[in-house]
Amino acid sequence: MTPALSIDHLVVERGGRRIVDGLSLSLAPGDVYALLGGNGAGKSTTLFAILGLLARSGGSIRVAGHDPARARDDVRASVAYLPENVTLYPSFTARENVGYFLELAGTPRSVAEVEAAFAAVNLDPGAWDRPAGGFSKGMRQKTAIALALLRRAPLLLLDEPTSGLDPAATRDFHALVADVAARGIAVLMVTHDLFGAADVAGHIGLLAKGRLAREWTAVSASPRFDLNDLHAGFVTA
Repeated sequence: MTPALSIDHLVVERGGRRIVDGLSLSLAPGDVYALLGGNGAGKSTTLFAILGLLARSGGSIRVAGHDPARARDDVRASVAYLPENVTLYPSFTARENVGYFLELAGTPRSVAEVEAAFAAVNLDPGAWDRPAGGFSKGMRQKTAIALALLRRAPLLLLDEPTSGLDPAATRDFHALVADVAARGIAVLMVTHDLFGAADVAGHIGLLAKGRLAREWTAVSASPRFDLNDLHAGFVTA
């Protein structure tokens, strides 16, 4: 089976400085990987390199078998990216936003398919035909993930997805990520949220100065991770 994402010894330099320095990781379909690290660790730079927005100085990236440096359109067709603050057209309804972006991507869907996606992400039916300008962050995220499901991209990239969410909305979001993974979509989430990552991820990597300093893999027994070990690793990296 082709990995949804494969990164091998990735190096990204900006302004003469190595921001990502030899990063390697791999996600199979349905995997959830949380990439932790402080500001400047290289998390967002890694996402931009995956999307083909930043050139790499070394190593390789494959998204569903495609190289962002040589097949940017194929990569972007294979990826759904949610930035920290999802932007929707405020005067468009959720339905109109999704329809518009699907048309731009050349992947229009039926009314029934769109409504099924909204239902799958638990977007309140009362919001489907309301202007998105009044949406909370959680509602914008649900709309964007419904769009990702409709595009049928094998890889979902999340940049600080729980920043600014209250605890209840964070729990709802993690449940949504688990549902997305259960559909066979791989999820790479970059975050500062150590304990939230432990709730949802099957693998956690700690990025420090562009390098993977520590890596943990969940086991079937509960708790999923040794939180004391995670916290100690995060603090000392």
